[in-house]
Amino acid sequence: MTRGKQKIEAQKRNAEKNQKPKGSQIEARAVGLKVPCPICKVQLANEKQLIDHYGSKHPKEKPPSESSSG
Repeated sequence: MTRGKQKIEAQKRNAEKNQKPKGSQIEARAVGLKVPCPICKVQLANEKQLIDHYGSKHPKEKPPSESSSG
């Protein structure tokens, strides 16, 4: 069993650890998203995700061709 003073110190340490800012996931996500969908303006990470997005969200539209292959 933990003694009273040790328990209080442990609770303080845990409270401080839990209050530290961990950074913004929104900012990190914005850096990674680079390819916009020309129809609905959703930001995607790469061309493959854009093609998958077209298949699920815009099935009647033809996905844009990748810039490196044609």
